[in-house]
Amino acid sequence: MNKQPIAYSILELAIVSQGDTIKQTLNNSLALAKAAEANNYERIWFAEHHNSDNIGSSATSILIGYVADNTQSIRVGSGGIMLPNHSPLIIAEQFGTLAHLYPNRIDLGLGRAPGTDPQTARAIRSDFMEAAHSFPQEIAKIQQYFSVENKSAKVRAGIAEGTDVPIYILGSSTDSAHLAAKKGLPYAFASHFATTHLHNALRIYKEEFQPSDVLEKPYTIAGINIVVADTDEEAQRQFTSLIRMFLGVVTGAREPLQAPTAMTADLEQTFRHPTIHQMLKYSFVGSKQSVKKQVQEFLDETGVTEIIAVSNMYAIEDRIKSINIFGEIMKEINRGE
Repeated sequence: MNKQPIAYSILELAIVSQGDTIKQTLNNSLALAKAAEANNYERIWFAEHHNSDNIGSSATSILIGYVADNTQSIRVGSGGIMLPNHSPLIIAEQFGTLAHLYPNRIDLGLGRAPGTDPQTARAIRSDFMEAAHSFPQEIAKIQQYFSVENKSAKVRAGIAEGTDVPIYILGSSTDSAHLAAKKGLPYAFASHFATTHLHNALRIYKEEFQPSDVLEKPYTIAGINIVVADTDEEAQRQFTSLIRMFLGVVTGAREPLQAPTAMTADLEQTFRHPTIHQMLKYSFVGSKQSVKKQVQEFLDETGVTEIIAVSNMYAIEDRIKSINIFGEIMKEINRGE
């Protein structure tokens, strides 16, 4: 039995399915958020990506506002804002504004990666590499802009000062673990695709954690891929869409999310390819009973405080069904059933 309830949340990329428009995709993200809210999910976060026809989460803060405005209680935030792409002052102003509009519901997850290719990163910000190397200092600027003490500074984000916007450090390597621990901030690891360093990063963060004004003890979030259906066979069929998506990521042949098909021997072989299999290592696929067992094992292995689930499935109806069942799974796990 878990000593404390495990929070469970959703990370949303607004992946465009074959045949859907961007508008439909963004509306589907809202439908997913409403379903998550009804099932007591803690938060829904939106990632930042650029230069992709098939990902709708480019203007992250705008999408956060759209979803927060059409939900009631679920926390909404960034998973994350790729800070080297942006001015810390502008991000503080954007999220300070969101905090006034949707009090006690906005999260600011910050990452160091560009969320795109190098050429596009330079187009977004010509000094991207310099900003990436200055990530710790850029976070400190954000924190300063949100502080009440900044009222006396010459450069201010007045709308952000004193607002309650928790900051989370996102990462896919051990570098981010050191930083989150040093700053005493909650730490979210992108293990839904970057699996290699998960356990080392969690260990470093917990061992080096320094209590801060915002956090007394370590708080860890881990990303996982979730595909739950009525049967193991149906879940495997739904999983074929994700396998094809990751194949496109590896080969560079990216396309809209494809409709699921039977799990053929070729697709099984593709999934077993070392690169793709490593990226999808923490993908829990199957019926409610099967996924519950997998998730419990993951929680026992990692000891994370919260799970954030990615549910990239072709049809919104199947996605909602999957997160509904996953919500049931987490409630049962938290009750020790």
